Amino acid sequence: MLWMSKGNETKERIIQQAAELFNRQGYAGSSISDIMQITGLQKGGIYNHFKSKDDLALQAFDYAIAQIIQAKLAALRGKRNAIERLQALNGVFRMHMDNPQNPIVKGGCPLLNTAVESDDAHPALRERTQRAMTSWRNMICKIIEKGVARAEIRRDVNADEVATIIISTLEGGVMMSKLYGDTIHLERVINYLNDYVERHLKV
Repeated sequence: MLWMSKGNETKERIIQQAAELFNRQGYAGSSISDIMQITGLQKGGIYNHFKSKDDLALQAFDYAIAQIIQAKLAALRGKRNAIERLQALNGVFRMHMDNPQNPIVKGGCPLLNTAVESDDAHPALRERTQRAMTSWRNMICKIIEKGVARAEIRRDVNADEVATIIISTLEGGVMMSKLYGDTIHLERVINYLNDYVERHLKV
């Protein structure tokens, strides 16, 4: 078991709580006072670990995305067929439905939320969001490319096009389910994408 200093424990706790706050209220909608309230720390206690609110926002975003990446990697474990791997990635979004109180997902997808909020006023956060999105796209593309090489996926499939369709459809389902407070929209999207992968990509 790795030992963590009290200072590092405090920093990790701030990052986790800030990630939840930013995902619910947005970066612009969350003040230092809000962060102080959820952490129980004074401003000096927060800035003892972070240079600025922007610094905290970037680390909180990285934390939230890391949780999602871990869930994706766990879903892929033990699955070798490309079709099964794509469907497993779609299934990761079931955590929105199976555990709606998960602190990372109950406010919606942090990647979607940050992509919508980040603009020219927050270039570092925007760049971080693009990097996370590109990583997701690359993960899907690599699965498809390997699937083509193994004759599991049709050779005429455009990997990047499929990545756009899958990501946009999933995030749209998350948005609608969050807006209406009804997971049926995300459930429909996951079922549709799993069928799409099976019918249109499989050899």
